[in-house]
Amino acid sequence: MSAVHHRTHDQNLSAHGEESTESAKRRQILEGARKVFLAEGFDGASMGEIAKVAGVSKGTLYVYFDSKESLFAALTTEEKRGLAEVLFKLDADDPDVRGALETLGINYLRRMGKPEHISSIRMVMGAAEKFPRLGQAFYEAGPCQGIARLSAYFDHQVAAGRLSIEDTSVAAQHLLDLCVSGMLRRLLFSVGEPPTEAEIQKNVENALRVFFAAYGPKDPSNDPSAGPRLRGL
Repeated sequence: MSAVHHRTHDQNLSAHGEESTESAKRRQILEGARKVFLAEGFDGASMGEIAKVAGVSKGTLYVYFDSKESLFAALTTEEKRGLAEVLFKLDADDPDVRGALETLGINYLRRMGKPEHISSIRMVMGAAEKFPRLGQAFYEAGPCQGIARLSAYFDHQVAAGRLSIEDTSVAAQHLLDLCVSGMLRRLLFSVGEPPTEAEIQKNVENALRVFFAAYGPKDPSNDPSAGPRLRGL
């Protein structure tokens, strides 16, 4: 159990500075762990090596994380949760749905296509067979959070008449899958280079064309994001 767990509630309230120090130390450990896990994989990483790279003693490392599994889970969960929070900030009141989804799609593919992100996915997949809860934690913190946020955004757009969707959770999954169509699988198998901006733009354009064909408003003239050309059709 960590030192934080041994504190009383009153001690927590009176030790703001100490908490900040502990938070920084925890972040230092997670950064060291990320480097080791990416380089060695889950099975190849050791707590001793993580402590060395993080610049802390092994005893300090165990104060914060009681096992390699708990450290791995904390690292992957925090990274995916943070990514979902950054990417899926959508203004539900903005009538330009297409523009908002285009921005989301481009930023999503930029992140997904980064070599370090692909390495993280491979790392989790490699550990998930032996430790299913790690895969579940990664999935719930990342994909599930993103789908939930996008689904809530779609709920608002359906209510405003800008989209026509029966199941917004399914539609959210469809959009994300359409955006990465063909690209993620290729990168996971180390085929080719990370996507260029032109490739990302093309993927997103194709994804939005299919998405709006399926889920666009029933009356295109009511779609503020369609532009004069589409409204005049």
